[in-house]
Amino acid sequence: MSGSDLVIRPSCDDDLAEITSIYPHHVYHSVASFEEIPPDADELSHRRREIIAQGLPYLVAERSGRILGYCYASHYHSRSGYRFTLEDSIYIDAAELRHGIGRALLSTLVERCSELGYRQMVAVIGGSDQWPSIRLHEALGFARIGLLPAVGFKFGSWIDIVVMQRSLGPGATGVPTGAGPSTKGGEHG
Repeated sequence: MSGSDLVIRPSCDDDLAEITSIYPHHVYHSVASFEEIPPDADELSHRRREIIAQGLPYLVAERSGRILGYCYASHYHSRSGYRFTLEDSIYIDAAELRHGIGRALLSTLVERCSELGYRQMVAVIGGSDQWPSIRLHEALGFARIGLLPAVGFKFGSWIDIVVMQRSLGPGATGVPTGAGPSTKGGEHG
């Protein structure tokens, strides 16, 4: 793949059909998602709107007018004490896996979230054997900080969760000034 023809950009409403076509593969064939039935286009549209309404990035990778993958950041938890910490999610078209698209998306997501003033990003990776995702995150500065054994159940098996984390911007050095990027949201988590 030539990196020069890949464009990483904010998603728009016109991308929803392709986003909706990418996600089911990850639901039906992987543990990247713990959903077992893919949501419909209306639900994915609602989820995207919620992310954008919080001022968070929801990005797509596009080549020659075709969406090859997407990623977004969401609040790690909604209680105000977590307001400087985000979680990343990345989904790539099954035919485009291992072509550098995930790296391009995640590196751009990390950069944008740093610019927004967030201080930590957490990756919650389904499956302790999901080396492509683990190695991608490692390559972009994430450290493996924990393992939650057998917290998911899919495809008739118990699934571990690998937790990875990286600092954004100045990370935990010093006290953040101001209220933070956002204090919206309910009180779960």
